[in-house]
Amino acid sequence: MMKEGWGFDTRDIDTSVRPQDDFFHYASGNWMKKHPIPKAEAKWGSFTMLRHATEKQLQTLLKKVSRTKQAKEGSAEQMIRDFYRSGVDMKRRKALGLAPIKPLLDRIEAIRNPEDIVRTIAHLERMGSGGLWGIGIDQDMKDSERYIIYMGQGGLGMPDRDYYLKDDAESKRVRAAYETHLAKRLTLAGRGTQAEKEAATVLEIETALAKISMKKEELRDVDKTYHKKSLAGLRVLAPSVDWSEYFRILGTKPKELVVMQPKFFSAAERLLRSYPIEAWRTYLRTHVIGDFSSFLTPELEEESFAFYGTVLTGTKHMKPVWRRILRTVNGGLSELFGELYVKEYFPPAAKRKAMLVVTDLFRAYEARIKNLDWMTATTKQKAIKKLREMNRKLGYPDKWKTYRGLRIRSDDYAGNAMRAGEYEHRRAMRRLGKPVDRKEWFMSPQTVNAYCSFGLNDIVFPAAILQHPFFDARADDAFNYGAIGSVIGHEITHGFDDQGSKFDGKGNRKTWWTAIDRKRFEQKAEKLITEFDAYEVAPGIHVNGKLTLGENIADLGGISIAYDAYQLRRRETGRKIISGFTPEQRFFLGYAMTEREQERPEYRKTMVMTDPHSPSRFRVNGPLSNLPEFHEAFQVQKGDKLYREPGDRAKIW
Repeated sequence: MMKEGWGFDTRDIDTSVRPQDDFFHYASGNWMKKHPIPKAEAKWGSFTMLRHATEKQLQTLLKKVSRTKQAKEGSAEQMIRDFYRSGVDMKRRKALGLAPIKPLLDRIEAIRNPEDIVRTIAHLERMGSGGLWGIGIDQDMKDSERYIIYMGQGGLGMPDRDYYLKDDAESKRVRAAYETHLAKRLTLAGRGTQAEKEAATVLEIETALAKISMKKEELRDVDKTYHKKSLAGLRVLAPSVDWSEYFRILGTKPKELVVMQPKFFSAAERLLRSYPIEAWRTYLRTHVIGDFSSFLTPELEEESFAFYGTVLTGTKHMKPVWRRILRTVNGGLSELFGELYVKEYFPPAAKRKAMLVVTDLFRAYEARIKNLDWMTATTKQKAIKKLREMNRKLGYPDKWKTYRGLRIRSDDYAGNAMRAGEYEHRRAMRRLGKPVDRKEWFMSPQTVNAYCSFGLNDIVFPAAILQHPFFDARADDAFNYGAIGSVIGHEITHGFDDQGSKFDGKGNRKTWWTAIDRKRFEQKAEKLITEFDAYEVAPGIHVNGKLTLGENIADLGGISIAYDAYQLRRRETGRKIISGFTPEQRFFLGYAMTEREQERPEYRKTMVMTDPHSPSRFRVNGPLSNLPEFHEAFQVQKGDKLYREPGDRAKIW
């Protein structure tokens, strides 16, 4: 994949675009012309291509384990092989129809009162199906050494509440298509002439839930979603719900928990009593069929894709069967697959070289904090302490999760998915009352992504992202620091973004800033909100600066720190011109390559409505327009589209 020995193929550059006006299209314009979005994809670029390549690697592993004739029951080989076989057996899935979920549908039919509804929601929660609300087990935000239950709003079939409540053209288009989809789903499930009426009932209940749901901009705020309650306190919020019975079904007896949206729970309880029981049976039946449609008949799977794939993201064709089933198997048995993946595809040398880049990033970050002109010495000291305490996880976990006791059959795809969901539910429940496992990973090694955990104060880079075009041990340092360096810097900066900065080095929600520092930080962040609010993705549809603030802070901080880290490395390796580009120019080309992506118009609109990340074009041009180092590297002058006056440039970390 490395064309010129340094990581970047200069033939991808569109020289008809000036880098000073639009660096995103300059760096990738020719590549985009040569690589139209495949029909089975909503977007296409560095992330999606590497994910596709990783799936090919997993397919190779799958073929290998499938050749194992004497695989022992419960072994990785048997479970991966039989889960996959059950999914690709379309003939059997078609013949079974709704039989795999009949016990759930029977339970729903037996509902006679609101108490039965709550019991059913609890049973569905156990196997990963949706209800009016959901639960998760995580560290207590204010006591990071223990686990606690978080309860949060849910119940919607469309990606965000705004689709139900707004009357702009896009919301109306999606809403009309969604109601049609619900009716088709119910028709395929045998509801006959009732299907359209039942679809209208579901939409009515979901609209009522949307009205009481917290807005996505507020959901980002960790302080607005932390309300610790005793069980008695939860009963005050929703007195008619038998919470002891609900948690008994889930397999726990909590003394306290965090209710993320108290107003939602109070209002949801009233809805349970205001709609007829038959309406709730219709709602739950429709949701269960939808939740498991990908594991049932080919017709239900295709109908699900027609809405969630084509309407929401503009994707023309479903992914081939092998990719769809592989993703399910990979999701249900992620660390079994991960262990095989690491042995085959992640050499120790890659980890060692990547760790060098990480070390340089931390050196640069500490120097950057020390030199901040807006932060007081007291807060700087605490920021450096948090930085030094940040744990670095690369490649794969030290200890693999087991799947002992999980039954996987070669003729029961939906059953396998349900049992895998219930297995993970029990795994999560077992955390309660145990010490926090600070070595745990929340992404598998074969995931092309990275993350920062506020509670664990760690940054995590799975093996699969430590490949070209993000990282290549043979590539030029400038390219690697611009690419994986900016990703590493991005994740470190999440620990210091508008939400991560509220947590200390132990992962506790604590106010460790002085009031004046926090105020200055928020003033600087306001510049980014204003900047991104102005970016337009389609006529009248803008990026949401508040929703994307955390990611925009991380992008700007990440590339700034990566640039500093590269300068530290360059002092040791010297300067040289390659392919006519200076080291600094190659650094920015490396960065642009990580965000190389083109999206379908429908996907872009959905993304702006729901995703805390900005579209790729603005993730390149936005941060770079604020960096004096970029202005200098490409001689950006007044009058150029990416030029910003020094006083107007956003700079935080």
